[in-house]
Amino acid sequence: VSCKILHFFHQYMMACNYFWMLCEGIYLHTLIVVAVFTDKQRLRWYYLLGWGFPLVPTTIHAVTRALYFNDNCWLSVETHLLYIIHGPVMAALVVNFFFLLNIVRVLVNKIRENQHAESHMYLKAVKATLVLVPLLGIQFVVFPWRPSNKALAKIYDYLMHSLIHFQGFFVSIIYCLCNNEVQTTLKRQWAQFKTQWGLPWMSGNSRHVSNAAAAAAAAAAVAAAAEAENLPVYICHQEPGNGPTNNLGNEGAEVIALEIIEQESSA
Repeated sequence: VSCKILHFFHQYMMACNYFWMLCEGIYLHTLIVVAVFTDKQRLRWYYLLGWGFPLVPTTIHAVTRALYFNDNCWLSVETHLLYIIHGPVMAALVVNFFFLLNIVRVLVNKIRENQHAESHMYLKAVKATLVLVPLLGIQFVVFPWRPSNKALAKIYDYLMHSLIHFQGFFVSIIYCLCNNEVQTTLKRQWAQFKTQWGLPWMSGNSRHVSNAAAAAAAAAAVAAAAEAENLPVYICHQEPGNGPTNNLGNEGAEVIALEIIEQESSA
């Protein structure tokens, strides 16, 4: 019984995934195409469609499965009762796809008439959703029916399970790792991390350059402050300390202050 309950929740969450995509399509369509109703949108209707409606086919599937095909944990796919869930999911994908096509048509017309950054923002979001719809529903779009042939049925099962379980991986690759902004941010954070912590595989030369640049900046700041206060100007001269043995670069150097300029007092 426990595995059947777990399977019920699995089917329910899978259906919620696609109906929330339908909610996104409806929201964008209402926002862009039927703009007159934008201010009247209420989230409770989206909650009802996204979380509530999937309970209907999932519950019907569970009841009919218990009555007519009560196999072990309801894992068998040798039944057409699965289309009680897969049918609404496929319908949601088709409706969402046509919604988004209509949204793109309206946005393209708006952009041709008036170039606005807001329209480009909407178009970018719609393009991302257009990619997401077939990506998340590809197993239902490409393989809508399970073949009756035993060999083909096994291939179908393997492909379906592979596509379902690797959906998150594909989404993360396309939307995260292949995104230029994400790549730029990761590179910048990695460079900051290397600079801050001085990773051991960094070369001594690069650290030497960093230390030299920091010393030059500090000397310039001291000279500017001394000039403003009408004080003697000093410069820091570094000489090697005694026996640095661990290739620390300038970290083993001795700092000696040398007076190089004595400013004349103003007459």
